[in-house]
Amino acid sequence: MPFMEMTVVDDRKEFILHWKADQQSFSSLCQDFGISRPTGYKWVERYKSGGMENLQDRDPSPHEIPNKTPPKVEQAIIEIRKKHKLFGPKKIRKLMETEGVYSQIPAHSTISLILKRNGLIKERKKRKHVEPQEPIFHPDSCNQVWSADYKGKFKMGNGRYCYPLTICDSFSRYILAIKGLHNPNFEETKPVFIDVFKDYGLPLQLHTDNGSPFASIRSLGRITRFAVWLMELGIQPVYSDPASPQQNGRHERMHRELKASACNHPGKNLQAQQRKMNEFMREYNEVRPHEALGMEVPKTVHESSNRSYPKEILRWEYPAEFLVKHVCGNGNVRSGKNRWIPISTALSNRNIGLEELGEGIFRIWFRDFILGYLDESDLRVYDIHKFQYIPKL
Repeated sequence: MPFMEMTVVDDRKEFILHWKADQQSFSSLCQDFGISRPTGYKWVERYKSGGMENLQDRDPSPHEIPNKTPPKVEQAIIEIRKKHKLFGPKKIRKLMETEGVYSQIPAHSTISLILKRNGLIKERKKRKHVEPQEPIFHPDSCNQVWSADYKGKFKMGNGRYCYPLTICDSFSRYILAIKGLHNPNFEETKPVFIDVFKDYGLPLQLHTDNGSPFASIRSLGRITRFAVWLMELGIQPVYSDPASPQQNGRHERMHRELKASACNHPGKNLQAQQRKMNEFMREYNEVRPHEALGMEVPKTVHESSNRSYPKEILRWEYPAEFLVKHVCGNGNVRSGKNRWIPISTALSNRNIGLEELGEGIFRIWFRDFILGYLDESDLRVYDIHKFQYIPKL
């Protein structure tokens, strides 16, 4: 999937899946993954001995430490520190040398570690240095990536909560919509996107966080009903890593300005609040210059998409070599008489395509989007994001 970041452990798991598929020589497979044959055999043996979980990085710490400080010496260091609370590691070491009763005296760096480990040294607070985080995606034209999010709820004058839904074009920073809703659910979210799609066309991707209704971290491919609808429109849903709002930095910065301008002093009701947010959107799009745009305003940079919103969802045909499976209402597909494969309730009453890689290993597709992998030998499904195992429903 475009823009998906894979870890080293993910590569190992995909290597094993392709090895199990047995569609190419071992040497060729290792070459494709940029590893040596001995390394390939190592990961195969690790998989054979403990499954996919055994491909994780192991703790590099040695099981035995031959030069570990003897317990008696460590206890003596602790007692000296408690008796002389102002003595540092160098003074403690000198005192131990002077007493001449210790057969082994550790270096002052080791003494420092012992004191820290036992809570006898308070580390000075270091000034936190935070490197600026760039968004994951770097579009070079309008409508490659849109971003969307719900700016946190707040109470209005009438006591009801407002949930502002915001949609932006990531390249031009143009705010496509800010809509105050009473509930951040699929039923209220979808109509807002329909209006935006009709006005501005369709993007290639929609970048969101992992919250409802956009994503579910417990679902295959993180998909929800909303994500499935996007894929039916030919839009790829892409997500920030969990607890990583900085990966959608442009949108978060806009949210801070929205909060300061239109949400800190909310309106009496939803209509009044919407007027405040409309005014913010007009100023942000048409008046406020953006440094990232060469001090232009978003309105002068933004262009609508040439992909128009369709009147109906087109029927999808999978390639002839795919095994097509119907997802039942419970989110499973049948495999044989009494065997079931967990997929996702978000795909209920839709068809998925299984592309066989070989030896019972399948790539799972919904339309032209990859969701994960299936190992038919044990009916295990692996998510395309980090190869997370999806339990049976």
